Amino acid sequence: MLKVVLLMMIMMLGSQSEAQLNSDFYKESCPSLFHVVRRVVHRAVAREPRMGASLLRLFFHDCFVNGCDGSLLLDDTPSFLGEKTAGPSNNSVRGYEVIDKIKFKVEKICPGIVSCADILAITARDSVLLLGGPGWSVKLGRRDSTTANFAAANSGVIPSPASTLNNLINRFRAQGLSTRDMVVLSGAHTIGKAKCVTFRNRIYNESNINPSFAMSRRKSCPAANGSGDNKVANLDVRSPEMFDHSYYKQLLGNKGLLTSDQVLFNNGPTDSLVVAYSHSLRAFHRDFARAMVKMGDISPLTGSNGQIRHNCRRPN
Repeated sequence: MLKVVLLMMIMMLGSQSEAQLNSDFYKESCPSLFHVVRRVVHRAVAREPRMGASLLRLFFHDCFVNGCDGSLLLDDTPSFLGEKTAGPSNNSVRGYEVIDKIKFKVEKICPGIVSCADILAITARDSVLLLGGPGWSVKLGRRDSTTANFAAANSGVIPSPASTLNNLINRFRAQGLSTRDMVVLSGAHTIGKAKCVTFRNRIYNESNINPSFAMSRRKSCPAANGSGDNKVANLDVRSPEMFDHSYYKQLLGNKGLLTSDQVLFNNGPTDSLVVAYSHSLRAFHRDFARAMVKMGDISPLTGSNGQIRHNCRRPN
């Protein structure tokens, strides 16, 4: 009986260690991985700084639907409906071609070794770094899903730009992320752009908005639905290509572009966090790095689960 118990304990410890992500996962099997990813991301962001925000958003959208498993990257087929065309991502999430390029180069040097899910995690970190943000040790060892979940992606697990504060808190909590994590990860909006269709209601109908800010945004976003829907505006009007803390300073002045931005500072429980991050770039960078590592731990596939896709757009 004792031998059976000991054997079961050894097996459990083995499965736990197998499931753990760690930053040295590819140290022996693909030592050039970080260099290859960094080089491709650097070129992409140098050509278009907005791409840094897009690559960061890819990781967020992937992790919030069934965990960080690369499922977002799968293309639709005649018999398969993936997550790319779900409401939160369709004609909005971008950067897939950069991931394709990275995967192609990685497959050349380390065929069948590195998952698309891990490439997304590294790419998110490098994008933030290149735009002046913090770095962190990326935990690796995820495997790729062989399927995606269109219904889950459309179910509201990814908060909408019109989210209330309670909705944001609950959606992040459902992923094991705290209110602090939610507020600091929202700070990713210090880079990137949003389409007119996502902020039209705010600039024309909401009261907790700086009047001059609303007027300036209206110039490129007509009031009529369907008119200028795809015109974009910077989420951070002060320094849209720098990963700094000016996003939070905007919120103090009621200049959040999205409803889901301004609800963070609206006489509510997250006001103190917004004030703290607006005062301290160091605190923002520190907590953002911690929250990104935590988000990367959402339900990864490890061990013998999933696969290492050779092409991020389709299962092997």
